[in-house]
Amino acid sequence: MNVLVTGGCGFIGSNLIKLIRKTRPAWKIINLDKLTYAGNLESVAEFDNDPQHVLVRGDIGDRVLLNDLFERHPIDYVMHLAAESHVDRSIAGPELFIQTNVLGTQTLLEATLKAKSKVKRFLAVSTDEVYGSLGPTGAFTELSPLVPSSPYSASKASSDLIALAYHRTFGVDVVVTRCSNNYGPLQFPEKLIPLMVVNALKNLPLPIYGDGANVRDWLHVEDHCQALLLALTRGRAGEVYNIGGGSERRNIEIVQSILAELKKPSSLIHFVVDRLGHDRRYAIDPTKIKSEMGWAPTHSFERGLKETVQWYVNNSNWWERVLSGAYRGA
Repeated sequence: MNVLVTGGCGFIGSNLIKLIRKTRPAWKIINLDKLTYAGNLESVAEFDNDPQHVLVRGDIGDRVLLNDLFERHPIDYVMHLAAESHVDRSIAGPELFIQTNVLGTQTLLEATLKAKSKVKRFLAVSTDEVYGSLGPTGAFTELSPLVPSSPYSASKASSDLIALAYHRTFGVDVVVTRCSNNYGPLQFPEKLIPLMVVNALKNLPLPIYGDGANVRDWLHVEDHCQALLLALTRGRAGEVYNIGGGSERRNIEIVQSILAELKKPSSLIHFVVDRLGHDRRYAIDPTKIKSEMGWAPTHSFERGLKETVQWYVNNSNWWERVLSGAYRGA
């Protein structure tokens, strides 16, 4: 079984590869990663001498490279995680997000469609941000309208729709998953939890947008990866599956919990001007994947957050090399 994982050196991708190597040792992984700032070779260094892990540095928008990969490694499954994913960066420079998330996805789908070996499934990994902002009650279902607020979420909504169109028009076996906010080890320290942990450890200000009352549903990356494997092997073609942790928290609560865990003062909290178009609340209803596949998150948020904070405490060398840029030369 040959599995193409795009973005396998990123946060979710590297955790997914670890899970596959642990639970499906017979699978051969072709890890395609452009190694932008968010891709870290050190996150998958344990597989350097593993013949079942083939690392390919390249762009999902490179048609020649993709055609060659599908020729040399007859691909059974595509797990498409490669994306530009930081909202602030999409506001500062939307073009890259359209190029990678929209055109890159289309190029990958075209290579999948034209592969001589029949690809069994194309799993498109997306985000709850495509649904936009919720009011104080309710949760997103797979039938919720797509109302993206940022160039990032708009590019991911476009990616989802293109993938589903390739299923309906060309018969590519596509499944789309949309997850809530992930957290856990190996996350690039620009996202909320690792940024706050690292800043607190360095006794730097902890910047919080607006009043800190924005609500997110939190999902441990290991629970997400388990759900992705289920969606890959048991999901129904042409369907969308929401994956949520059932752990809604205000941003300020997250930061306060991190400070308490690290025994750092609340005086480190620093409120800053709110992000443009900042969605107030997200919440995911994962009933569909639970009822069809028996999936459920195994990490409580309280335990998962403590373990995640401790991981960053114990692995300062990893994030210090990220902050210094030394990881780019790995």
